[in-house]
Amino acid sequence: MGKYIALLLFITLLMPLPQGLCAPVKMNLNFTLAAPKDEGHKAYLGLETTEPFFLNQIQAKILIIEIFSMYCPICQREAADVNKLFELIQADATLKEKIRFIGIGAGNSAFEVDFFRENYQIQFPLFSDEKFLVHKKIGAVGTPYFIGLKQNEKNQFEIFYSQSGEIKDPDEFLQRLIKGSGLKP
Repeated sequence: MGKYIALLLFITLLMPLPQGLCAPVKMNLNFTLAAPKDEGHKAYLGLETTEPFFLNQIQAKILIIEIFSMYCPICQREAADVNKLFELIQADATLKEKIRFIGIGAGNSAFEVDFFRENYQIQFPLFSDEKFLVHKKIGAVGTPYFIGLKQNEKNQFEIFYSQSGEIKDPDEFLQRLIKGSGLKP
């Protein structure tokens, strides 16, 4: 019985949901991630800690989160477009200072996340969520899933965008995020 439930959960992770500019109703962003071991990733996120950190500790006006799985064929296929999105942000001096990008591997061990990073040459920080703890808090979304967060007046992140499935066109996706966030480039 447990095997069937695990298989059903895995299949559910692979099913994309409709795309759109909306915030899911049951998304809890109150979770911690392990501090990156890579000093470059720590500096990129503006973190000075070696302890687990909350999303609000990331130094950014906009935070883009990709929920992925090493086993998701769409995530694998989409990796080139996600890399292109990251490169577009890094190539723009203004956006580079305001937008940060992270990935969270739903159900993936640190080994699996590292394999995905190396195999698809991902340059931004990726985090393991081996026990699906973060995944459950954000509503057990399918993969890939993108969440756009912006800083509010209290310097807390709030959701302004969510999308299941492929981004397809990195340029268009970035413009949607900029417009949806109200960010002034």
